[in-house]
Amino acid sequence: MTTETSSGITADVRVLSTEQLPTPAALSESVPLSPTARDTVLSGRNQVQDILSGKDSRFLVVAGPCSVHDEQAAIDYASRLAVLAEEVKEQILVVMRVYFEKPRTILGWKGLIYDPNLNGVYAIKEGLERARKILLAVNEKGLPAGAEFLDPIVPQYLADLVTWSSIGARTTESQTHRQMASGLSMPVGFKNATSGSIDIAVNGIRAAKAAQAFLGIDKNGQTSVVNTAGNPFAHLVLRGGEDGPNYEAEQVAHAQDILTAASLDPKLIVDCSHANAGKNHENEHLVFENLIEQRNQGNKNIVGCMLESFINPGSQPLPSDSSKLEYGVSITDPCIGWAETEQLLRAAAKKLS
Repeated sequence: MTTETSSGITADVRVLSTEQLPTPAALSESVPLSPTARDTVLSGRNQVQDILSGKDSRFLVVAGPCSVHDEQAAIDYASRLAVLAEEVKEQILVVMRVYFEKPRTILGWKGLIYDPNLNGVYAIKEGLERARKILLAVNEKGLPAGAEFLDPIVPQYLADLVTWSSIGARTTESQTHRQMASGLSMPVGFKNATSGSIDIAVNGIRAAKAAQAFLGIDKNGQTSVVNTAGNPFAHLVLRGGEDGPNYEAEQVAHAQDILTAASLDPKLIVDCSHANAGKNHENEHLVFENLIEQRNQGNKNIVGCMLESFINPGSQPLPSDSSKLEYGVSITDPCIGWAETEQLLRAAAKKLS
């Protein structure tokens, strides 16, 4: 008989400790939504929704680092992107990718919310506060923000600062995430599964569009039954899969046929990174340019794309001493650099005009 079974304890046997966090309401009070940020979020959501519903013919580009690990670099990037967004705004709506949660295949750095100091000490209270401050700073530049929601509690802390959201390839089949998406206040993109399956994402979209009831927390941190109305702006994001990319015209048309057969709008977004780029950031431009060409050839149901982009290209391993990190370089997936980002968006704006 083990110590565990002989103790007579049946609950929390393997829980080492718990730490209370401030409630979502308390964090929102300490890092409040400013009038400028509120205007950015509301305007950004309306514009994304208009693109998804066909009322706005512009192309949506969600661009930014694979993950945010350095506030200074993130705000530096946001400042640059805000200027570029203004320059191309007649043809392209730019949303900054501001990702704080990273799903891991096994283990690894899980994102700024969980490990803000990059040292394996899970200072989650600090991470939530820093994440909210970054989102606030991005929005105050007039730049809408996009995020992936992984932990279903996190949206209560941050969602009021997010214009567009995604459900990742690893969680697109999760009932928990489909339910959460049904209550999100912004449009949400479901990525196809890592296997490449589009049907799994389509089922997720259908579930997210429906009213749901599930367990969650309210703004005061109280465990609650959450009743949702369903998210009418759930949509598909193609990111490639184990069999390779799925951004070519024939593959996009196949995905749109699947959406139509499920009585869903065939409008979709394509991720220029991940399996679509063969996990090589140097291929992102090929995907991006292909999508712009498909748009110009008449497929207006490709309404946007995602770019993994940062100040400097490539990626770097997380060292034991974070002071040795190279500025503006991703510590997760490799990204294209700022110079290439400018070139791609400017060229696309000319081709789309």
